[in-house]
Amino acid sequence: MPDSPARPTAPGARRQRLDEDQRRAQIITAAVEELADRGYDRLSLTRVADRAGVSKGLIWHYFAGKDDLMESTAKATMTTIRNGIADSLDLTQPVPDILRAALRRAAALSVTHRVELTALTRIFHNLRGPDGTPRLTLDAYEEAYQAQESLFRRGQAEGSLRDFDTRVMAVTYHGAIDMMLSYLGSNPHIDPEYYADELADIFLAGIQQS
Repeated sequence: MPDSPARPTAPGARRQRLDEDQRRAQIITAAVEELADRGYDRLSLTRVADRAGVSKGLIWHYFAGKDDLMESTAKATMTTIRNGIADSLDLTQPVPDILRAALRRAAALSVTHRVELTALTRIFHNLRGPDGTPRLTLDAYEEAYQAQESLFRRGQAEGSLRDFDTRVMAVTYHGAIDMMLSYLGSNPHIDPEYYADELADIFLAGIQQS
């Protein structure tokens, strides 16, 4: 019996070839979902690979192991969330208005990005270095601190904000956001925008020019 003719490939059916950054992002997305679904201790590279639709060997190609994947996942997720908030803001507005809007966007993450926040919390609480100390430290916030300092300095130069140490205030600002998200995550009945506006009132009362 003669061989059957090869079936032609349907238009658009060819498997898309992803570049390295896209493949890493695909794996990180799967890791976030696995963390949210199963928790840190039950996460395995095999399940991450299955969810991402790749071989386990490919994960080892891009990441040195589970710890490296967890650290990369935390940093990439933080950057994505931070950039998403920044891109949603109208930076032509006065700095106090930008700060209030940013706090509202951050508070909304408790609803819009609950999976990502859950994954981040589990990584920060569980990822440890060889000596048992947390592998992720405040250094992970450095880019955010610098961006916040730049905005504070702009407000000071424009005269809307009083003189203060911008580094101290940037650390305080992001610490307040972390506490807000933790509280909103544990108390889903609280209106995120209400919380954000209350926090903005308190924060701006301390840094605005009299």
